[in-house]
Amino acid sequence: MGSDLKNLTCVPPRKNGPALTEDQIKEYMQQLSNWKIVEEQGIKQLERAYKFNNFIEALAFTNKVGELAEKEDHHPAIKTEWGKVTLKWWTHAVKGLHRNDFIMAAKSDSVYIQ
Repeated sequence: MGSDLKNLTCVPPRKNGPALTEDQIKEYMQQLSNWKIVEEQGIKQLERAYKFNNFIEALAFTNKVGELAEKEDHHPAIKTEWGKVTLKWWTHAVKGLHRNDFIMAAKSDSVYIQ
């Protein structure tokens, strides 16, 4: 797990494969800043809100994340509003968190310019 997450590539998870364990989640969380674990309908997700000066900056960030998501074939829930973008990453195939979610969280952070 020592690799820089943003330099890794997502790999397709096995459908109904195992989600990450609590210990694995804790290890990956140590490599991220400002992310939190939320749970919706019993499914753990990574969530972070990014702040911007206006809607144009928020939309530009949304588009950058969208390009990353397409390249890696792993897509977040994105909420774009004036001065703020909220991302949620989780993996439907495992009904929870997968290594790909942490990779994409790190990649999202890498395109965030404050």
